[in-house]
Parts: sequence; structure tokens; C-alpha cells
Amino acid sequence: MTDITPFTIAIPEARLTDLHQRLTQTILANEIPGAGWSYGPTTGFVAGMVDRLLNGYDWRAQEAAINRHPQFTTEIDGQTIHFLHIKAGQQAAMPLLLLHGWPGSFVEFLDAIGPLSAAGYDLVIPSLPGFGFSGPTKEAGWNDGRIANALLELMTRLGYERFGVQGGDAGAVIAPAIARAAPDRVIGVHVNAATMGFIPMGPIEPSEIATFSDAEKTRLQRLQQFMAERFGFNALQSSRPQALAYGITDSPAGLIAWLGDMFAGFGDSPDAVARDKFLTNVLVYWFTGTAASSIRLYYENAHDPEAWSPKPNSGVPTGVAVFARDEVAIRRFGEAGNTITRWTELDSGGHFAAMEVPQVWAEEVAAFFAGLHS
Repeated sequence: MTDITPFTIAIPEARLTDLHQRLTQTILANEIPGAGWSYGPTTGFVAGMVDRLLNGYDWRAQEAAINRHPQFTTEIDGQTIHFLHIKAGQQAAMPLLLLHGWPGSFVEFLDAIGPLSAAGYDLVIPSLPGFGFSGPTKEAGWNDGRIANALLELMTRLGYERFGVQGGDAGAVIAPAIARAAPDRVIGVHVNAATMGFIPMGPIEPSEIATFSDAEKTRLQRLQQFMAERFGFNALQSSRPQALAYGITDSPAGLIAWLGDMFAGFGDSPDAVARDKFLTNVLVYWFTGTAASSIRLYYENAHDPEAWSPKPNSGVPTGVAVFARDEVAIRRFGEAGNTITRWTELDSGGHFAAMEVPQVWAEEVAAFFAGLHS
């Protein structure tokens, strides 16, 4: 089945009523006075988000804004794939596949659609399998490699023989995987929020650290601190995701806290992303029931015997953007498996740069791909 079907978001009113009732009955966790975010999301943060959803936030307005963009679904490898497809209206427009990660969604790219379309790119923005309106995955095995193959098939169905790929977070792992699977079809790969393949994956000899620049040493220290203090989510989602899944599937406040900790946990502040943008992203998970299936991606990758093996260099030109509050990628490690032709360090933005500084992010992405077909 290769049909591509137009799609419109239309959350039933009963789901909105149910959300409102759950929010009004929120039981907030106790906390240590003055502890701030040292233990995790504060009561003030969660209570503030709950209050905003109850007083002022308008899902229907957000829904209508998203629905102004053409959306579609198709079935690939037994899984529904939801995607936005925005054509620039130019004959020579380069197709560009934009990939989110966890705990993001296609919502990350909404404010960047205008700048990239104006720059002459046809945009394909999918919800990864198991995320958002692609719906929950129905079987085991949906790891990064399988997702890469599915998205490659998506571009084939859309008639794009050659295209560029941009990804952040998990998207920064999947995008290079697509290039390795079809190097003759991928014009270029651009990544931000890059970790796997762009950071050391084990101990580093002191003799090598001695050759690091001061900036590289700072990034290594930041990475080590994150792994020691903020990486617990990975351990849980990679081993027992279903134990967590019930809480974040049943409680909107629980989902706000779990996703919010990640939005604030990658070096960003809790308000780096505008409140309503964050809440729209949360509600995409909530209304689609994909909190559980999205975190299963970590389990699938952790149990993929190929996930940790060295990857061959696809030879595809690769651009890396390192945003100010997300500085962990180190070029020497990225060059081991990627043909890096552009490395940009920016003085603004963070892990969710496309949401935080969409114009800056879009300009950086457009500049990289413009250099490949100018």
C-alpha cells in the first residue's frame, strides 16, 4: 500500500474536556524548599504550565495554525507516517527532509517553515514512527536504522530522487543513517544537537585530552557532567520504558514534567522555548497517545547490536551547527565518520534551536545547502 492521504488534525472535543478535568485534579509533588531544578522540574514550573493550559492556552488556535500547512499520511513497513509537505513553488527547489528527535516533534520546525520556504526549499517534515500523528508503533524493532529506511521510502514516494536531510537530537543520528543507506541520493546532511557520532563514546586517554583546545576541554567537561547528572532518563527509557510510560500517558502534569526536564536539561533554561510552543509540543504527545511509544525508541536502539558499532563514512557533505547552550559536539570525533564541510558555532540558541531561534537556525541550514547547489 503506497497511497498518500491528506490529513487534518481534529482532536475530538471530548479529549479536550478530559484534559481539562485531569488538569483541574492535578496533584503536585512535594519538593525541597529552595532546591530549584537540582532534583528535577520545580512545582512552580509544572503548576505554571498546568495553569496556562487551564487559563489562556488555546489548542484550537494551535491546531488551526498547524492545519494551514499541507499534511498527509502514508503507510510504510506497516507503520503510519504523518508528515507536512510544503512546496516552495520554485521549479529548482531543493527537497529538504527535516527530522526531529525526542522529546520534540514536527512542532519544532513550524516557525522555520516560512524562512526555509522563502529560501527556495521544498520541505518534508515527518513525525517519526511512534511519535505524534504517526501514532504508536505496533511492533518491536523500530530503531534508528529502520526509521531511516522508512523515511528514505517516504522521499521515494514523494518523487524526490535526490534531497537534503537536516536533523537534531535523534534526527542527528537518523539523518547520517539515511546518507549511509543511500549516499547517491542524499545531497547533504546538516545536523544540530548532535551527540552520537560527534562525541567520544568511551574513556579518552589523558594524552589525547592534552591535545584538546580549551573549547574542546570545556565541551568534554560539559558532556561528562551531563552524563553523570542528567542522563538517568536514558537509562530508564533504554531498559524499562513501560514502567515510566503509564505515568506520562495517564497524567498531563507528569508528561509536562518529564518532557520539561529535557527541555531544561540540555544546558537550556526552562524558558528557552516559549511557553505555548512547549505546550503544543506536549499536547501532540498527549492527544496522540505516543508518550509510551516515543520513549521506546531508546529501548530499541539500546537493544540493537549494530547501534554502537563504528559507522562507515557515507562521503556525503555534512554540516554541523553548534548552538551556544548546546556545545558538546567535538569536531575531531565527528570527522571520524562524517565528511564535514561546514562547522558553525553560534552565539545563541540551544538544543531546540529551531524553536528557540528559528530565523538563525533556518539561515544556517539554508547557507549550508545553498553551498551544495550554487
